[in-house]
Amino acid sequence: MNKSIRSKLFVSITFLLIFFISVLWILNNLYLEQYYINKKKNILIQNAKKLTDIYTGNAQDIQDELDRTANITGSNIDIIDKAGNPLYRSFRRVPNEKNVMDNSKFKPDMQPPPDQIKLNQYTEGEYTFETRSDVQLKIDFLTLVTKLNNGDILAIRVPLVSISESVDIADKFIIITGIIIVILGSIWAYLFSKKFTKPILEVNNIARNMAKFNFDEKCKIVGKDEVGQLGQSVNYLSGELNRAITELNIKNKKLEEDIEKERKIDEMRKEFISSVSHELRTPLAVIQGYAEGLVSNVTENEEDRKFYCDVIMNETDKMNKLVKDLLNLSQIESGYFHIEKTEFNITSLIEYVLNKYKSIFAEKNIEIKFELGESCIISGDMVRIEQILTNYINNAINHVDNNRIVKISQIVNNDKIKINVFNTGKHINEESLEKIWNSFYKVDKARTRSYGGYGLGLSIVKAIQDLHNNGYGVENIEGGVTFWFEVDKVNFS
Repeated sequence: MNKSIRSKLFVSITFLLIFFISVLWILNNLYLEQYYINKKKNILIQNAKKLTDIYTGNAQDIQDELDRTANITGSNIDIIDKAGNPLYRSFRRVPNEKNVMDNSKFKPDMQPPPDQIKLNQYTEGEYTFETRSDVQLKIDFLTLVTKLNNGDILAIRVPLVSISESVDIADKFIIITGIIIVILGSIWAYLFSKKFTKPILEVNNIARNMAKFNFDEKCKIVGKDEVGQLGQSVNYLSGELNRAITELNIKNKKLEEDIEKERKIDEMRKEFISSVSHELRTPLAVIQGYAEGLVSNVTENEEDRKFYCDVIMNETDKMNKLVKDLLNLSQIESGYFHIEKTEFNITSLIEYVLNKYKSIFAEKNIEIKFELGESCIISGDMVRIEQILTNYINNAINHVDNNRIVKISQIVNNDKIKINVFNTGKHINEESLEKIWNSFYKVDKARTRSYGGYGLGLSIVKAIQDLHNNGYGVENIEGGVTFWFEVDKVNFS
């Protein structure tokens, strides 16, 4: 802390106190005595004027005023006549004085020779100051001498030693009070510097935290002065930096997410192209093989040629279905396809779809269960919701086990209706529960290939439900697997 503002401020204030007290002491020694003498002269002149105005020629008439003036001013007052005879003396002893300036003797009770004291040198209305010394007492006096209106002489004497003693006392008082002021001032300077630098240290601490990207702490400086304004500016700067850095982090995070999304999209694109190529390669190879067989007349009878043609037509249908699914998925995911919502009865739609699959259920010996529930009106794209039902039912038919049970149910909530499609069969492993919604993903590729699936049905369901802003999912439950999706219920008030 040797170079801190607090120590500098403390040392500076203490030094200023010592400096000003020293200057005061020096000025007191140099000028106080002369100033005191000048003030004393003014006081003596004022009292002399007052006595001159009331003097009538008889000192006894104004004795009380003379005594009072002598006591108030701390002086000795003498009045002598023209011949040098004393008319009034406030001090009982006859002074034996000499003028310090001209060494002339002055004894008011004696008639001195004219060359020793010159009473005629004083003029009425003028005030002469002399420094006289008492020979016996060895004391110097400041003496005011003036001529009264009747020619008598008034002398007011003040001992100079009292003035010197007063100056000495003032010097000692200044030294004592100076020491006390320096001690108290140093304590005050320490407390003041501590209080003054506390907000600066707080601002410095907050600035260090800001440098470490910690913007939680705020300045608690109260006041409208420059330091308070600095604290408010630091708080404002901290808030702006926090906001800017937070926005920058959010944008950086979004950029990272976008980069990761682009990377995944690129991987999906490559995988998509690979999957499409693979899915198209097989039927194309089959079509090419059977077509070449027909061209080469490999078949000898009409029945074989018909079989070859049926195979070519089946593979062509598969390719056509694949292309349609890819086109639908591409339109939905690219945003070019817009759903057209209408209000219709979901129960009737389910019954219509099940009626279309009635012959397939009978052919595959599948028991279909439909828990009808209440008849509800929903809002949505009927064609796309039918497509979801169709994909779920096809998925259930293709993965049903030997128990051969498919069950459809609906659960009505306040604003949503949840449609469940259940089939008995083995559970989907945990790793595949999220991946099955991706394009071309197949849990069991060998089984999927046996019924001609491409892994696009569930990804189409996901895209349609995203357009409707509704939920979808899959759950492994006891005895099988349930796929579900939600639709918006129309409430009639």
